[in-house]
Amino acid sequence: MTVVTPAPGTPAPPTADSPDVPTGAAAARARVCDLLRRAGVSLDSVVAADTLLVTSELVTNAIRHGGGITGFHTEITDDTLLLSVADANPRFPSSRTGSPDNPGGYGWPLVQRLTERVDVRSHLGGKTISAELRLS
Repeated sequence: MTVVTPAPGTPAPPTADSPDVPTGAAAARARVCDLLRRAGVSLDSVVAADTLLVTSELVTNAIRHGGGITGFHTEITDDTLLLSVADANPRFPSSRTGSPDNPGGYGWPLVQRLTERVDVRSHLGGKTISAELRLS
């Protein structure tokens, strides 16, 4: 994982690929499914399942821990899907072990394992997590 922290006062990078940032994981997955379909990737493939799982994790964590989704961008270049999710919390994700009183903690390690590369960049107003996933 690469962590980049720009100097204070650096403006937030543009991250939303349209004015309608998805409001939840299902909407984000639908957009990624459409992109995968147009690229000829079978939605029944392991690659698609991994890509949709990473999408769900990043979007759900932005909503649950990041104060909401402030930007969403996805594109395919060559055989790689690029996915960026921005949220309003500048705190970087961390691994933790869940407990009966505080379940969870598996999403971030899962994202790191399933992606080719993942970067976290802080900016005014929060952070952006960008992931690259191989489609072949």
